[in-house]
Amino acid sequence: MLQQLFVLSVCISAWNAAPVDGATDQKDVSALNVMYSSLNSPSQLTGWTSNGGDPCGQSWKGITCSGSRVTEIKLSGLGLTGSMGYKLQDLDSVTNFDLSNNNVGVSTEIPYGLPPNLKRLNLAGNSFKGGVPYSISLMSQLDYLNISRNQLNNILSDMFGNVPGLVTIDLSFNSLPGTLPESFSSLASLTTLYLQNNQFTGSIDVLANLPLENLNLANNRFTGWIPEKLKRINNIRTEGNSWSSGPAPPPPPYSPPPNRRASPGTRTNPSNSSDGGGGGKSGIGGGGIAGIIIALLVVGSIVAFFLVKRRRSRHSSIKEKLDVDRPFTALPEPNEMKSVQPSSAADHVTVELPATLSLKPPPMERHKSFDDGEDLPSRPLVAKKITSPISAKAYPVADLQMATGSFNVENLLGEGSVGRVYRGQFDDGKVLAVKKINSSALPNQSADDFLEVVSNIARLHHPNVTELVGYCSEFGQHLLVYEFHRNGSLHDYLHLSDEYNRPLTWNTRVKIALGTARALEYLHETCSPSLVHKNFKSANILLDSELKPHVSDCGLTSLIPDAQYQGLDHNLGSGYSAPEVAMSGQYTMKSDVYSFGVVMLELLTGRKPFDSARPRSEQSLVRWAYPQLHDIDALDKMVDPALKGLYPAKSLSRFADVIALCVQPEPEFRPPMSEVVQALVRLVQRANMSKRIGSADEQEAARRADDTDVQDYMF
Repeated sequence: MLQQLFVLSVCISAWNAAPVDGATDQKDVSALNVMYSSLNSPSQLTGWTSNGGDPCGQSWKGITCSGSRVTEIKLSGLGLTGSMGYKLQDLDSVTNFDLSNNNVGVSTEIPYGLPPNLKRLNLAGNSFKGGVPYSISLMSQLDYLNISRNQLNNILSDMFGNVPGLVTIDLSFNSLPGTLPESFSSLASLTTLYLQNNQFTGSIDVLANLPLENLNLANNRFTGWIPEKLKRINNIRTEGNSWSSGPAPPPPPYSPPPNRRASPGTRTNPSNSSDGGGGGKSGIGGGGIAGIIIALLVVGSIVAFFLVKRRRSRHSSIKEKLDVDRPFTALPEPNEMKSVQPSSAADHVTVELPATLSLKPPPMERHKSFDDGEDLPSRPLVAKKITSPISAKAYPVADLQMATGSFNVENLLGEGSVGRVYRGQFDDGKVLAVKKINSSALPNQSADDFLEVVSNIARLHHPNVTELVGYCSEFGQHLLVYEFHRNGSLHDYLHLSDEYNRPLTWNTRVKIALGTARALEYLHETCSPSLVHKNFKSANILLDSELKPHVSDCGLTSLIPDAQYQGLDHNLGSGYSAPEVAMSGQYTMKSDVYSFGVVMLELLTGRKPFDSARPRSEQSLVRWAYPQLHDIDALDKMVDPALKGLYPAKSLSRFADVIALCVQPEPEFRPPMSEVVQALVRLVQRANMSKRIGSADEQEAARRADDTDVQDYMF
């Protein structure tokens, strides 16, 4: 009996303690919820959920906790897809993050907002593009970094000065270009460095004094000489580069060359002896060598005397010519002289000019706080005259850095196909959205092309199109400043709702559909020339404080040809893209109409366009829903459960009719957006006319309200 009581008391204690020990920090829960949704809610992540849950108490797959905090995330080799989400920076107790050997990051970059206190980061064997995020520089405890076997193609930023504890870096099998960053030289603990199979250029001198034990530089475009210290590494590979084969260059100034003077008892290099042996005498004795040196000094002094005399006479004549022609605006300072070669009718002579006087403008200051840390151009971008005036405000980089807290991850609003968006708080009290365009999205575009597109975007004015407020094109960076909408995107409202977001009512959903339809109608049929959005999806529909829709990214994709945009487009494979786009790679107004129909399906069902967590027959929203759109009984079962049956049946049926027209497989049968708008306007008008009204006064009041409703739905 006593034994049974003891067992019972232990069970009660464990029962009471479980909620306390298993109650995961809500910040960690929210970050993992977003990550799960961004990974397309995979079934292999057992225990995970997109809303709530208890990762520590319920033993989510791959999650290790200490107390209430998540400390490790190990999800290697699970066949995961999608992206990593935008809340990982909240996981500030995670020290080991392993997402290797999946298929995450197709056509996306590694997010800037990573867990800040990592010791080990392994993203190898995925599909990330872009570059190594600059937030790595903030991980002062990081000792292992592996981002090999991805598709990284941005210049490696100079970000390693604050992570001296790194022991292993593996960036192999990417397409990383450019020279090695100078901050590599500060990695005093680095023993393993794998850089093979990239496109690195320049010398490897920054590695010369590192305590390396394993070094692989194979199959790059390195040039110059391999430092002697590196040659002594037992495990080193250098093949597949363009190393210099001649004698190494002289050492830097004020550094005596190695073995300059043989110490007592040491032997000279055998190659310098006449007989090739180790102990034979040289063919020329010490006195002979001294005589040769003295003779050379005498001859050199005589030659130098005549050269100086000749140079002074010619310098005087050319100085007179320069005083007349005055090709420079500044007089040289008397010190720090160097040579340039001006041309003359007689011949080419040497003119002394200050070492500090350069024909290039002074170098621009680098702003290291940008998330991808791209290298700035070696020469300034001289913008040609843009024929179209830009009505938007030109912001300095410094102002945008100040407004966004140096693009702090705490101000990160989200990630799009071509860049990240940050919340900006400006000195005048305005809150705006700052979109930083990824360099990988503009591989073949100049600053002039960007400014021309900015000019075109600035001319877009419609109540349902996000307004461009300003732009920035400095230091090789391209940024756009938009009006800010506090309720975020329609995608988040539908799929990431929490206790703060009430479910969208049926009337609000129709209002959003009509407003976005009006935006596309404006782009397709009002703008001249017409504009194809190419990236229409619920994540690009922003909701203001009154839940009115504003379509973002309008005109931005015109920077990128269709063939290149396919590589960046999040729509492909995610359910928004029309069938003909996947086949031909061509975006048209009819492909926009298809994408709009998919968004309408999201509004009707509350489902994602593609959801791998659902049964196979229901993963593609269009394939699942299209055959049922004209079946009244099936339609009722398709409606978003969040509506709780609060919708008019006729309105629902007509809404489904519009969807069916938009998502037809054949593009020629899809209606133009003007017809879609009219169909939705009629839907609203019929819904209002069907209201039961009592007195004449109430009828007049209702008529006025109906007119207002229609205008609200339209705008």
